[in-house]
Amino acid sequence: MTWIQDYQPAGGLWVSALLAALPIIVLLVSLGVIRFSAHLSAALALVTALGVALLLYRMPAALAFDSAAMGVVFGVWSVAWIAFHAVYFHNVTVATGRFDAIKRVLAGFSEDRRLQALLIAFGFGALLEGVAGGGSPIAITAAMMAALGFPPVKAVVLALLANTAPVAFGGLGNPLIVLGRLTAPIMHLKQDQATELFSAAVGRQVPVLALIIPAFLVVVLAGWKRMLEVWPAVLTAGLAFAAMQFVASNYISASLVDVLAALTAMAALWILTRFWQPATVWRFDGEEAPAAAKSLGAAQAERGALYAWMPYIILILAIFLSRIGTIFKNLPAWLDLTKLLHKADWIFAWPGLHNHVVQHPPITAKNAPYAATLTVDFLFSPGTVALIAAVIAGFAMGGRPKLLLTTYRKTLFQMRWALATIFMILGIAFVMNYSGATQTLGLALATTGAVFPLFSAYIGWLGVFLTGSDASTNSLFGPMQVISAQQLNLNPILAGATNTSGGVMGKMISPQNLSIGATAIGQSGKEGSLLRQTFLWSLLLTAVVGVISLLQATILTAMIPSP
Repeated sequence: MTWIQDYQPAGGLWVSALLAALPIIVLLVSLGVIRFSAHLSAALALVTALGVALLLYRMPAALAFDSAAMGVVFGVWSVAWIAFHAVYFHNVTVATGRFDAIKRVLAGFSEDRRLQALLIAFGFGALLEGVAGGGSPIAITAAMMAALGFPPVKAVVLALLANTAPVAFGGLGNPLIVLGRLTAPIMHLKQDQATELFSAAVGRQVPVLALIIPAFLVVVLAGWKRMLEVWPAVLTAGLAFAAMQFVASNYISASLVDVLAALTAMAALWILTRFWQPATVWRFDGEEAPAAAKSLGAAQAERGALYAWMPYIILILAIFLSRIGTIFKNLPAWLDLTKLLHKADWIFAWPGLHNHVVQHPPITAKNAPYAATLTVDFLFSPGTVALIAAVIAGFAMGGRPKLLLTTYRKTLFQMRWALATIFMILGIAFVMNYSGATQTLGLALATTGAVFPLFSAYIGWLGVFLTGSDASTNSLFGPMQVISAQQLNLNPILAGATNTSGGVMGKMISPQNLSIGATAIGQSGKEGSLLRQTFLWSLLLTAVVGVISLLQATILTAMIPSP
């Protein structure tokens, strides 16, 4: 069968958009108001999405359920596989006892909780986002901070807030690579050229946020007054990260932006603390100085740093080697491990859905079948690389096969509900996308005309809220943003970049990321509480992105890169 999408099934665009938003409304109300668990809320929203697709959009049942099934499988491989093995990697460091050494090094860095939050949530979290993404920074940094004595829920909130700065370039630039590949034909550009332009454009938006996120983190943790006490550290972390983020995104490669920016920020913090420490050490109410921190000097902590961080060095090296072909072009065949790993990719069309849905203007330039292909990159996936790194690191840390297998089983039990939530959230996203509901929502926001750049950020925010992935929201909304901008005589590079930058702010409230963070600290069922603590910040920071985009479209047009 062939079915043509209808973007105004209720007659008027905004009425249709309101009805199209019902799955999102159900999800938000269930999580934030009724306080259902994430997996139950996602299940209700998935049922709602199917109901809207069948009853409002008149989507054939076979196509609707096929799209839900494809979303679930996409979630299994593209999201859950990565997030699960990131948590497994962390659990291996705990099971082998190596995480205790990491805690001692962090305590040697500074006893001040504010500086620890900057180093772990902001610096180390950005490094993990750069090499893997997929929820791993939230899971690992939240677990690390909770193990160091941070209140568990506060640890997740800090991890979620800090994860805004690096997401646009996460997974070695994957969101921008995806965006470039999808929109290059629309703009009549080469794929690499489009990716470079989007990288440069995003690199002129998100550094503004990177400058303020460290201060924002400390204010949320300890308050405005306590933040001013550590302003040298806040300024150092933000400025170092933002400067390298701009330089790398505009002049080096989208694939290396987060890695270089994170390492620069962490190194800058380390150098600063060799010469400066806050006048008073800030700890949580009633907390005493830990014995380990009193007995372990900074010099001793530095001597043990290589030993402590060895598992993460292995992880970074493994992912770097797997991506070497995307970072360095024209490598000899025997050095291009990336090309070798890609030989195991499996690309197939989803039965019953591929090219059976037809899109039409303004989503596409003309009537066109909507492809439904799935790529399973067995060896290239960051999840597979993280699994391999976990095994190598586990053996290097003295772990035995039985310990690694037992840890794997425990991780699977630990993440069972988070994984279920991921599957259903991606099912919702695919049903809404193939039924036309997401396109209806995007078109409604596009009617804002001259202020479209402002609302463009919220379109990206919506996509990441639904999928938990900036790469996924670029897949969902990137082409629509570019085409809508062209119709409004706005710069399509700016529209695509704003979709990416705005999407970053949806990361902290995405149900699957809330679930991953809560599960990582043993607080499943707290997702609603996390949502209430991050939702307002998410909206406000998205508004900042929107204002930056609006200024670039009207006054600061010279900031937009051109071919």
